[in-house]
Amino acid sequence: MEKKMKQQQLVRIGGASGFWGDSSAGAPQLVASGQIDYLVFDYLAELTMSILASARLKKPELGYATDFVSVAMKSVLRDVLAKGIRVVSNAGGVNPQGCADALHALAAELGVAVKIAVVSGDDVMPQLTQLRAAQPPITELQSGAPLPDKVLSANAYLGAAPITAALDAGAQIVITGRCVDSAVTLGILVHEFGWTPQQFDQLAGGSLAGHIIECGCQATGGLHTDWERVPDWAHIGYPIVECAPDGSFSVTKPKGTGGLIAPQCVAEQLVYEIHDPARYLLPDVVCDFTQVRISQTDPDHVRVSSARGHAPTDTYKVCATYMDGFKTTAQLTVVGFDAVAKAQRTGQAILERVGEMLSAQGLPPFSATQLEVLGAESCYGPLRHPAVAQTREAVLRLSARHPVKAALQLLTMEVAPAGTSWAPGTTGSGGRASVSPLIRQYAFLLDKRQIQVSVTLNGTLLSAPKGTAAPDEKTQIVTDPAAAPQVPEPVLAEPVDSDIDGDMNSDMEGDMDEATVEVPLIRLAWARSGDKGDTSNIGVIARKPEWLPLLRQQLSEVRVAEHLSHLMTGRVTRYELPGIHAFNFVCEQALGGGGMASLRNDALGKGMGQILLAMPVRVPRHWV
Repeated sequence: MEKKMKQQQLVRIGGASGFWGDSSAGAPQLVASGQIDYLVFDYLAELTMSILASARLKKPELGYATDFVSVAMKSVLRDVLAKGIRVVSNAGGVNPQGCADALHALAAELGVAVKIAVVSGDDVMPQLTQLRAAQPPITELQSGAPLPDKVLSANAYLGAAPITAALDAGAQIVITGRCVDSAVTLGILVHEFGWTPQQFDQLAGGSLAGHIIECGCQATGGLHTDWERVPDWAHIGYPIVECAPDGSFSVTKPKGTGGLIAPQCVAEQLVYEIHDPARYLLPDVVCDFTQVRISQTDPDHVRVSSARGHAPTDTYKVCATYMDGFKTTAQLTVVGFDAVAKAQRTGQAILERVGEMLSAQGLPPFSATQLEVLGAESCYGPLRHPAVAQTREAVLRLSARHPVKAALQLLTMEVAPAGTSWAPGTTGSGGRASVSPLIRQYAFLLDKRQIQVSVTLNGTLLSAPKGTAAPDEKTQIVTDPAAAPQVPEPVLAEPVDSDIDGDMNSDMEGDMDEATVEVPLIRLAWARSGDKGDTSNIGVIARKPEWLPLLRQQLSEVRVAEHLSHLMTGRVTRYELPGIHAFNFVCEQALGGGGMASLRNDALGKGMGQILLAMPVRVPRHWV
């Protein structure tokens, strides 16, 4: 009876963390709001996994996101238990049991008892010997390269099933290792609503809810293109999804907090770090977000609906990391007239000097170098504004890779001498730079049957959770029309006070025959970009639905590739999301190797959307 009643209610989930290092304000804010039933934390990225693996090698009891215990849960554990709020987090990293042990110790210190479940089985390092002998051989998803020798970590992206099993067994807190970011939310919704593995539309909707809140405040105004319209950054609200049994949900935030609840903010997060929006592959479901609808239902709520799903594949994605030499990055500040030219000449002189030293010592040249002048629009390449060359303060950023650590240590020693040897106004070296291992990512697919997932509750092993092996694609999609709220089909709301006015309902082709004027893309669209390895994803959303035909015409794959050609060497693929009048551009080989392997200041592609927004587009003159 209780389960049946719960299925008729909204389930409220707050997203308290978007990465390891997110603000400590999130969890206390959400718990104090009184607006949540569950609290979820997302901590893990590919880079984070390699850092945690390294930490566990040094101290076996580590290897998890320590801030989850020492900061987040220390501040809210008593309150979540008193209020009946349940917690799901992937803070376990490469040592979920170690994380649970630390949390049990905290609970004992605070004088409370708690039921903690641990999900494990994502670590495939014990299978490496077997995988190296596999036939056909393991190959990297994009490059086709063989499995590397010096693997530091290898973890499968698990799904929602073990989280659901833990909650079904009564866990108050669930700690996982690597899982897809959205699974911490989907696992809750499957537990609450009793969705079956064949209810693909509901699973896709629940996954989208998790995707929207997995990056913290990025759903509530963080990183918004129109940043100046987002109030009270200091007290920005962390996101809450209020989820319905049919898979639809509303996005909101704690009352009285800063930030912005608006369709365009949610849409920016929807397109963030996805590839093909019609086939977004997750362990539990293949999602189709192309017909998703987003609308403002009141000033504090944005409704999201119409996600569709299909049967999942029979493989897990595995992300491995491996060591490939070393890297370093050093900085100097140059002040005064011609600061940019002085910084560029300084960097070139350092590289020339050290290159000769390496040759004299019988060492090979640098594997790669990167010279950037921050403050002079280095990331814009040939698109930089000429005026920035006249800035009177610039930061030289010099990065290099080399297989031998000593070669990079030599480079770090030769940076500070610039302060007395060359350009006037050289300052701000900040001390000698460190040399760190160069960590690369390696992704491959693994049959789900090769992964043995286990769930323990306070140390007791539960029955193995059912997996998510792919059902037949012809399996009927189970839906419950009666459960869906009777709300008119929403669309992405138009922005308030748009920068471009004018009647756009006339025939587009006729408009383009008129005299046109050139404007930057930002006048027509919002955008957000991010990374997946060495691939950058740039989502572009038309500010008005009527503007989509013009954007479709002018934002071709060829033109976007040309605009970003100074940053990327691979291809550009354009996908469309007509439900929110948006495009997703997948730009391959765009981040200099990506993650820790990249020497760029913008290794994660966060600025690529901003660079694309500067691309000129032609619009009918009467629009402006």
